[in-house]
Amino acid sequence: MNLKLPNWLSIFLLALSLMPFFTNAQTPSLFDDESLLEITLSGDLTSLFKDREGEPQNFDIQLMYVDSEQQPVTISLKSKTRGKFRRSIGQCEYPPILLNFAKGSVKNTVFQNQDKLKLVMPCKGDKYVLNEYYAYKIYNQISGYSFKVKLLKVNLQDSNPKAKQKDPFYAFLIEEEDVMAERNNMVPVKEELIRPEDLNPPEFLNMAIFQYMIANTDWSVQYRQNIKLVKDPGTGRLLGVPYDFDHAGIVGAPYAKPAEQLEMVSVRERRYRGYCIEDMEVFNEVFELYKSKKEDIYSVYTSSPYLDPKNVKATLKYLDEFYKTLSQPKYAKVEMQYPCLEEGTGNVVIRGLKK
Repeated sequence: MNLKLPNWLSIFLLALSLMPFFTNAQTPSLFDDESLLEITLSGDLTSLFKDREGEPQNFDIQLMYVDSEQQPVTISLKSKTRGKFRRSIGQCEYPPILLNFAKGSVKNTVFQNQDKLKLVMPCKGDKYVLNEYYAYKIYNQISGYSFKVKLLKVNLQDSNPKAKQKDPFYAFLIEEEDVMAERNNMVPVKEELIRPEDLNPPEFLNMAIFQYMIANTDWSVQYRQNIKLVKDPGTGRLLGVPYDFDHAGIVGAPYAKPAEQLEMVSVRERRYRGYCIEDMEVFNEVFELYKSKKEDIYSVYTSSPYLDPKNVKATLKYLDEFYKTLSQPKYAKVEMQYPCLEEGTGNVVIRGLKK
């Protein structure tokens, strides 16, 4: 026997069945939501931030934010300092930290499915942490094989009675390596000895030209200096994914200096750090990619509500110089074939800047 349901009940049941679909569609993941997330970190932050030497210690802290229903959400977690240069004593006001979430604590929060997240804190002020954040956003425009980032406004509530009140500041989270790899159907490569020539050529050029564009020389494939390697488990194709751009010229951090062995005057000086390729036609495809992405790359800065207009103008002028190089074949050849010069420093492999 077929029972005919009342119209109101049919509509209610239909809405109920579709609710998970609409909920998921309207709730983007942490790194897919472009909006600024304001958080408050509380606990013994003085002890956490002073942990600058030896093996980092874990500290119990709390993270609070206000959800879409304007309700406060508090998550208990463990945190420790991380990194090398920016963690060193006297280098930065705030060291970078790691947020280690317990799986059960993040269910039904914006941090759902997150495990261990790197939080990049301002070293010498908001300007430079924002500049580094937007360097990541540039590479997101170039390649899907890139780390996603999430911009935060951070408030501090230090339980130490001697702690001074701190103004809110900008910081950003970096997508986990395993998540980035899985998103691209890749797996992380840990122990293998890899040379730049072993990487997939088109993607390597995308990455190397990006490093040249932002004037970052603090990287190497061999020593995994600010490069993560991932592999296609089916084909064995290898890719390099860059991160940590605070020593790039486009960031302009006051402490940034090029490695002495590169014999460069300033990090603002661009130096192509790929391997020697004498046939300039190999670069045609990557040059065209960057030219086609120019408007999108510039929009990263012009559409930002957080950057100072003077900073935007200066950055676009700096990028203009890069695009001028691409448009002049003779000059582009000089720049891209620098690694071929026997008397140059193109074959220097960066192990890391002096700490």
